[in-house]
Amino acid sequence: MNITDFDYNLPEELIAQKPADKRDSSRLLVVHRDSGKIEHKHFYDIIDYLNPGDLMVLNNSKVLPARIFGEKEGTGAKVEFLLIKRIEGDRWETMVRPGRRLKPGDSVIFSQSPLMRARIIEYGDDGTRIVEFEYEGIFMERLEEIGSMPLPPYIERSSEEDDKDRYQTVYCRDEGSVAAPTAGLHFTKELLKRIQEKGVEIAYVTLHVGIGTFRPVKVDKVEDHSMHFEEYHISEESAQAINRAKASGRRIISVGTTSTRTVESAAHYDEKLGCMQVEAGSGSTGIFIYPGYEFKIIDSLVTNFHLPKSTLLMLISALYDREKILEVYEEAIEERYRFFSYGDAMFIE
Repeated sequence: MNITDFDYNLPEELIAQKPADKRDSSRLLVVHRDSGKIEHKHFYDIIDYLNPGDLMVLNNSKVLPARIFGEKEGTGAKVEFLLIKRIEGDRWETMVRPGRRLKPGDSVIFSQSPLMRARIIEYGDDGTRIVEFEYEGIFMERLEEIGSMPLPPYIERSSEEDDKDRYQTVYCRDEGSVAAPTAGLHFTKELLKRIQEKGVEIAYVTLHVGIGTFRPVKVDKVEDHSMHFEEYHISEESAQAINRAKASGRRIISVGTTSTRTVESAAHYDEKLGCMQVEAGSGSTGIFIYPGYEFKIIDSLVTNFHLPKSTLLMLISALYDREKILEVYEEAIEERYRFFSYGDAMFIE
């Protein structure tokens, strides 16, 4: 397959720059795979398409306020850091701008009192830097004070205070992502409560979304693309819930591509039960799902509208038909849906 097979034309004005006024008031496009029927609803209507006994898988990773601004010690040059992931202790892999100004041995001051500074230790992969922080107090508290949300590059505005709430899911828990698992942004606590009261089971998993989610596919042939690795965790409780549902033939609905990649990465065949199951524990996944992939755990998917030629668009094209997905996107554009992270949602039944 060629990367151009996953291209489409999107009017720039349909790229959402801000979230909907209320999380669950965003629009919802429902795709019935069995009939090809499309319905146009609001996200709060999703409860009408869920059945007692269904199990929903949600990614509870929390986005770090990972973008911080400082000055190079000695010169005062303005510097921007984007924390990608903690390596160990107070060492982080970090994207820096402008990169040419920061070499091993250089230091950056983010605040004097209380102290927050970083020293460049060495060069990392793909132009990143390995940095070590020195600070007073608790690191995550300091980061909350001085950091801003790492909004995607297609949101053409600076991060605002409201983004610290709206660029997080209401059920986020474990810090570690540099991008939100955006399909979950549409849920309110009230909607989740109503869903559970209907008899739908919920299982939480954790996949820390890395910067690779924003990096374009740079090869012509889809099969030649290599994914960046991301850390995930599935608790024993969640694994058991997913496995019970799978063994009993109940529908498993993934909320987002990150939840999908997590459970599909942990899937294995249980000969005793005669079905696929997921294994509890932590791991690192670089799974790449594109058309031809056979899903082992997931039956249905809640997702946002994704960038042209992206691995996320390839994943949903593996769940449904590539040509039909592009037709759905054409209709979404005609109906003026809002696209990408702060945009509207789709439910592929």
